[in-house]
Amino acid sequence: MNLDWFKDKKIFITGHTGFKGSWLCMILAEAGADITGYALKPPKSYSLFSIAEVDKKINSIEGDIRDLDRLQSAVAECRPDIVIHMAAQPLVRESYNNPVYTYETNVMGTVNICECVRRNPCVKSFLNVTTDKVYANREWEWGYREIDALDGYDPYSNSKSCSELVTHSYLRSFFFDSEAAISTARAGNVIGGGDFSKDRIIPDCVRAALEEKRIVVRNPESIRPYQHVLDPLFAYLMIVQKQYGDKRREGCYNVGPDEKNCITTGKLVELFCNAWGKGVGWVSQETQGPHEASFLKLDCSKLKKDFAWKPKWDIAEAVEKTVEWTKAWKSHPEQSVECMKQQIREFMKNEE
Repeated sequence: MNLDWFKDKKIFITGHTGFKGSWLCMILAEAGADITGYALKPPKSYSLFSIAEVDKKINSIEGDIRDLDRLQSAVAECRPDIVIHMAAQPLVRESYNNPVYTYETNVMGTVNICECVRRNPCVKSFLNVTTDKVYANREWEWGYREIDALDGYDPYSNSKSCSELVTHSYLRSFFFDSEAAISTARAGNVIGGGDFSKDRIIPDCVRAALEEKRIVVRNPESIRPYQHVLDPLFAYLMIVQKQYGDKRREGCYNVGPDEKNCITTGKLVELFCNAWGKGVGWVSQETQGPHEASFLKLDCSKLKKDFAWKPKWDIAEAVEKTVEWTKAWKSHPEQSVECMKQQIREFMKNEE
């Protein structure tokens, strides 16, 4: 994939104030893209969007993905070549607390952005970013393929399954004869510097390490497909680039690590402790919380075959990069932005 291709391309990103959105904006800003972001305000507490001063690099619009009129106005003003949809309520446990908001955001938000793409024929490439949790999880040992049934268990996972179905319906109903190529990307769990989300294991590790407390692990035996945030982001960019002007490339794609990097949460925490060094440890404290899948893998052979794609950083290196950014931010906050740029350059060097 050639990042130079994105220079001067008009790109509309929903959810740009989030963790993944901030990293994506940084990548595209470095490539010289013309970026418009549409999202809620970043949290008042720690936020990578604020730390990295992403708003100075793009046109940042504050808005709710559920507000079709405001969203349509923003898209029409931008006249984008490419739309990447990442706005979501992204947390499983939060979806149990606020299921209506979760469905409104993740389902009707997808309807709204698809409708905006339909109304604006300038869009030539659209990607809806969902999750590996869209599948009906049978807790089996092999990875789920794109042809497997969609039926997420909890409100978050189920709402993202619905988001997939909305996208597929719009594709068949409105985009079959259009120039716009439409795809979805189902990514596994991501880690990286600047993620301060609640109810996620690496942010929990970071908070505990900074506060010199023991890390509390809810489900140490759960297996997830962990990967550094740059791996799926570069996969997303590859998809929107390759399908631009070539509708044969559109489809549904799993984006995840190789099987060796599908590890238990306990193993992930051990890697974090080793990377952090002295003064950090962890303890298992299982709770009687709401249902969460204990075993999940993806089969990414379609993406590998169709695009000659492969993940670049294994889980140990992904954890090391996360710790590297966190320590840079802790000691010299202004250096955290340069650390992001350096990690992007290192990743691109691996791409060559």
